[in-house]
Amino acid sequence: MATEEEIKRAYKAFKKRLKLARLDDASGLGIGSKASRIGGITPPGGHPPEVWDALVAQGKLKREGSGIFALAQEL
Repeated sequence: MATEEEIKRAYKAFKKRLKLARLDDASGLGIGSKASRIGGITPPGGHPPEVWDALVAQGKLKREGSGIFALAQEL
């Protein structure tokens, strides 16, 4: 069973990695700005699968399939 502190750290790491993935996708050479099309990512390593299951159960993340998770509610 994952502790509440571990779940908080994993959620924070997930949001940070998603943000960086979106910034990386949106940055690029070209005319005008490009919006990122990334909706979900594979969760960062270092956290057991139970943590991601707990975040899905809490309604903070949703499964997209094939090990991809996305934020349940976009801010």
